[in-house]
Amino acid sequence: MQMLLAGDIGGTKTLLRIAQKTEQGLVTFCEQRYASGDYMTFDHMLGSFLSSVTALLGKLPQLTAACLGIAGPVNDRQSQLTNLGWTLDCDRLAKQLNIEDLSKVSLINDFAAVGYGVLGLQPEDLYTLQSGQVKARSPIAIIGAGTGLGEAFLSWQGDRYEVYATEGGHTNYSPRNALEIELLQYLLERHDRVSVERVVSGTGIVAIYQFLCDKYNLAKELEASAIADAALNNTDPLAVQAMQIFVESYAAEAGNLALKLIPNGGLYIAGGIAPKILPLLEDGKFLNILKSKGRVSPVLADMPVHIVLNPEVGLIGAMLYGASL
Repeated sequence: MQMLLAGDIGGTKTLLRIAQKTEQGLVTFCEQRYASGDYMTFDHMLGSFLSSVTALLGKLPQLTAACLGIAGPVNDRQSQLTNLGWTLDCDRLAKQLNIEDLSKVSLINDFAAVGYGVLGLQPEDLYTLQSGQVKARSPIAIIGAGTGLGEAFLSWQGDRYEVYATEGGHTNYSPRNALEIELLQYLLERHDRVSVERVVSGTGIVAIYQFLCDKYNLAKELEASAIADAALNNTDPLAVQAMQIFVESYAAEAGNLALKLIPNGGLYIAGGIAPKILPLLEDGKFLNILKSKGRVSPVLADMPVHIVLNPEVGLIGAMLYGASL
C-alpha cells in the first residue's frame, strides 16, 4: 500500500493531506487546514497534523512518499518560507515521517505545485473564458495573482509534462496608457524599481487604490478584499476604477506571458484573486485585452483560456508530484 503526504504551505494558510495511491487514482484519507501564523515552525504544525491523523485512523499509516509545495525558493532539498521564516529540509522531513528512501521526499515551489495541479483538475474546477483548440503536447502557461504574482509553464518531455517555475512576476511593469504611466511614476517615487507584481497582486490592488486617492486628494484607506468587494457591489467609484486598472493590467501581463510561450495547451489564470472577482473577468474585456497584441494578436486567437476555481490546485499538484516519486 502506497501512502503519501502532500502539502500546500503558504505564509497565510497551509493544507496537509494524506492519500493512498491506488490503481483508480489517489484516495484521500484525511486533510487539515491550518493558519500558518499560529505555528512557530512547520515541525510543530506537522506534529499536530500527525497527532490528528493518529486520533482519526487509530494509528499513523506508514508513509512511502511526501511532497510539499512551498511558498519560497527550493535549493538543495531545503527551503525557507518567504513570509514566515520557516526552514524545511527534506532529510529532516523524511526522518520525521519515517520514510527511509530519501528520494521519495520532495519540496517544490508552490507555483510549480499549481502547475502540476492543473493537470489534475476537473471541468467543474475551471471557468473557461475561451475554449480554443487544444494542441497536444503544446506548452501550457500559468499565471496567478494572490499575495504576489506567480508565473510558470509546462513543457512536454516525451512522455509527460514537466513544470518550470519562473520569476516572471518580477519583470518590469509596462503601462499601456496615460493613467497607467502616471501610476508607474507614482510607484517609482516609492520604490527603486516597479515590477508587474507591484500592480498585479493583492498588494498591487491596495497600491492602485492609494494612487487614485492621492491623485484626487481623498483620505481613504482600504484592504485589497474591501476594495474588490466595493467594486463588485459598485459602492465606491474609486474602487471600481482601481479594479479596472488591476484587471486590465492583469490581462495585459497574461497576454505577455502567452506571447512568450504560445501555450496552445492552455493558459490558466490561477491564484486566489481571480475566482473572487469573477464577474469582473467574465464580461469579455479581460479576454479582449489579453489577446490584444497588435499585429500578432492572431497568434492567441485559438488558445484555450481558463480561470482556476479550485483553491486546492496547489495541494492537488503536490499530490500528483508525490505520487510520481
